[in-house]
Amino acid sequence: MLKYYFVILAVYVAGIFPAGAEPITVDGITESFMDVQLGFADTGIIRHQFFKEGDAVKKGGVILELDKNLEALEVQRRKAMMEQRQMIYETTSNLSETTKSVSREDLAKAKTDYDVSVAEYGIAVQELANRQLIAPFSGRIVEILLKPGAAVAPYQPLVRVVDTSRCYFVGHIDGKTAAQLQLNEPVQVQVDGVAPVQAKICFISPVVDPASGLARIKALFDNADGKIRPGIAATMTAP
Repeated sequence: MLKYYFVILAVYVAGIFPAGAEPITVDGITESFMDVQLGFADTGIIRHQFFKEGDAVKKGGVILELDKNLEALEVQRRKAMMEQRQMIYETTSNLSETTKSVSREDLAKAKTDYDVSVAEYGIAVQELANRQLIAPFSGRIVEILLKPGAAVAPYQPLVRVVDTSRCYFVGHIDGKTAAQLQLNEPVQVQVDGVAPVQAKICFISPVVDPASGLARIKALFDNADGKIRPGIAATMTAP
């Protein structure tokens, strides 16, 4: 009877603390945290290039600039018109308040003309700003496809910028095994020749590919030192 009791107890304990549980390993690749191709919304001729391939660029930095003489002149013209209509509106408004000699229609027209000029000036400023290709985030310039003197078409890819200060591990895992993982679960990412880095699971696909039975997962890790280059094979291990 005592022997039977110990057998039952051993089975119970083994159910709570399974021995020899194997870690989950997934093969995949590394990807940049951000990787975009930039282009202009307008046509034009590239006049200035402020960075070269391989350079680091801060968010808001101007990478390329199109010819912009006409747009700059239009901004000046619209600004002068706006200031003139502002003066007319303010004078009309003062007369309306002090002498009551201005009709409501004239005051409303002066206000409308001023509001329209403000909008037109804003459009001109934006069109001038569109002549510059701006970095949307801090990163590194990987590729510049055209040089000064070249003509560009709207939305033509010109510059590729990447942010590798953080990277993703991207892999595919059996759907049943994926159910054992949790968002924000700590994992390790291993790349040949580099010490393992700590990461956290940031995405587990809610669907499984019916053809392969695999689910896509992503883990985010810090790469401020740049030791891991995006695009190489890696292995993720979950305890």
